[in-house]
Amino acid sequence: MAGLKGLAGDTVWYGLSSIIGRMITYFLTPLYTAVLLTDEFGIYTELYVYVGFLYAIYTYGMETAYFRFASKADQSSSEIYNLSLSSIILSSLTLSAIICVFAHPVAAVLGYAGHETVIYWLAMIIAIDAIVAIPYARLRLEKKAKKFAFIRLFNVILTVLLNVFFYVICYQIIQGTLWPELQDTVARHYDMTFKVKYIFLSNVLANATVLILLHKELRDFKFKIDLHKLKPILSYASPLLIMSLAVVTNEMLSRAMLKYWLPEGFYPDKSNMDILGIFGACYKLSVFMLLGIQAFRYAAEPFFFSNAESKNSPQLFARVMSGFVVFNSVVLLAVSVNLQPISVIFLTNPDYREAIYIVPILLLAYLFSGINYNLSVWYKITDRTKYGAIITGFGALLTFGLNYLLIPTMGYFGSALATLATFFSMTMISYLLGRKYYPIPYDLPKALEYLLLSSIGSVALFELNLGHWAVNFLVKNTAVLLFITYIYFREKKHLSGRIIFGFKIP
Repeated sequence: MAGLKGLAGDTVWYGLSSIIGRMITYFLTPLYTAVLLTDEFGIYTELYVYVGFLYAIYTYGMETAYFRFASKADQSSSEIYNLSLSSIILSSLTLSAIICVFAHPVAAVLGYAGHETVIYWLAMIIAIDAIVAIPYARLRLEKKAKKFAFIRLFNVILTVLLNVFFYVICYQIIQGTLWPELQDTVARHYDMTFKVKYIFLSNVLANATVLILLHKELRDFKFKIDLHKLKPILSYASPLLIMSLAVVTNEMLSRAMLKYWLPEGFYPDKSNMDILGIFGACYKLSVFMLLGIQAFRYAAEPFFFSNAESKNSPQLFARVMSGFVVFNSVVLLAVSVNLQPISVIFLTNPDYREAIYIVPILLLAYLFSGINYNLSVWYKITDRTKYGAIITGFGALLTFGLNYLLIPTMGYFGSALATLATFFSMTMISYLLGRKYYPIPYDLPKALEYLLLSSIGSVALFELNLGHWAVNFLVKNTAVLLFITYIYFREKKHLSGRIIFGFKIP
């Protein structure tokens, strides 16, 4: 029970930093969709897909490897920290230097010749993100969730303020409505032909401050490369690199490949970059599912490893899974039925809303992604990470194949279906293998019951239109409350006597 309370407490703090942080940055979406054309938003979407792939390469599974080895009783956590961070610093600086050297040909291949500065900024963003990953992991391992949350929130708020400066204040200065004496100076230096670049500049500047805020963790660090001691860490991490690349492929490939695999003219009067921008903007609405999953992941990984040796760990992990499925089934239904008002708020330009019907599919896909993450405990704590690489590698191949087949015939709807099929398949494979190597008594019938009710309700209620927005809102959210009530009575014997959000369950 104490373990579950600790996990819940850490998840709250990680959740606050993730949810508040993501919600703050999410308010940038109306700003971006207001100042960027759909094809410009497509550029932003495409470049951040590449950032995702490169981040997986830069970190090469060292976060999880650090947790695994630093959690062992026979290991010095400070030495593991020094070895892990030294390896990341050396590789990150090397890789970013290579990217900067080849910035001109890279920009030309991507179709952004003349904008090599963005490539330099991307190299800096990824290097800093990779380097701070290990200090962040140390904070999580030491259960310093409050400091972790503060630093991440500060970074997010600064990013938002910088975006407001570049896209609101600078715009007003150029138009002469604010500080007209600066109009000529700002107009001379502001690039109106490639406005999307200021998103990346904002991230570079904000990320640099993280290094300052993590000064204690970096000051305690001593650079150390010992190949003999690094070998088992890298051996554990190497399958995780393959797994990370495959995960990024599963999550992001569709957004990159729309540009290339969608037949030009598939959507009348829209270029492929327009469609990529629209798809990318609607994809962001799945953030409501991703927020909770990300918060859970921050807390769960150190929790899983710290409880790995407990004789009751299988039962404990099963209860964690049950709570995860219950909570996110409610999120799936609640977000899906309210997508229309949500899209009006966050997608200010109506052109971006045409793909909104794919969002329930993406929400369900990411719910399965979270379940798959829960299931991954069996190969992580038994040091069978090669199976994780095999499962996610299969998922990557499936993602590639399904997108290749479905995008030319079904557009972004096919891409959303491919994402769902991939995460569902990976979940089933991991579950079946886990039963063999590390049996955990999951309550499968009940989990399937909640998932089916939530999924069917999400699709049916999203399509329901009773004419007036108020009637729609009332009926749809009444259905959500009925679902929550049903769960309460199904789970009452497990919840009785517990305190949730300050209320004691009778």
